[in-house]
Amino acid sequence: MFVPVDFVVPLRLETPQFRLEPLGPEHNDADYGAWSSSVEHIHATPGWEESSWPRDMTLEENRADLQRHADDFESRSGFTYTVLEPGGDVVGCVYVYPDDRHDARVTSWVRASRAELDGPLWRAVRDWVAADWPFERVDYAARKPS
Repeated sequence: MFVPVDFVVPLRLETPQFRLEPLGPEHNDADYGAWSSSVEHIHATPGWEESSWPRDMTLEENRADLQRHADDFESRSGFTYTVLEPGGDVVGCVYVYPDDRHDARVTSWVRASRAELDGPLWRAVRDWVAADWPFERVDYAARKPS
């Protein structure tokens, strides 16, 4: 079991710069636009250097991927959040999933055009996971001090 049965999974994290909410198929167009315009930037983000994603996908394949993440959230086997600017534009994602060597592995990315949000997102999520999640050992690739 990834999280305890009685653990209430957070549905939101809000800061003045962005908010997190569960990722789902309703975010498909904006999510696709965010990552597909930022493939090289995402692969250069700490934690993503060796990842096979992002890769070429159609909009429909992306929708299926978002549905898989929503299903993981529903079954409590993993938690993916979209990162939205105050105006509602998708600027990235945060993933909280099981890890073999830690209680959880957290990864995040922001689109290339909003690269300055990477550090603030990392700090906010790091603190949120430490305060509000039931994990003691978390793998979340550090960012360079800004």
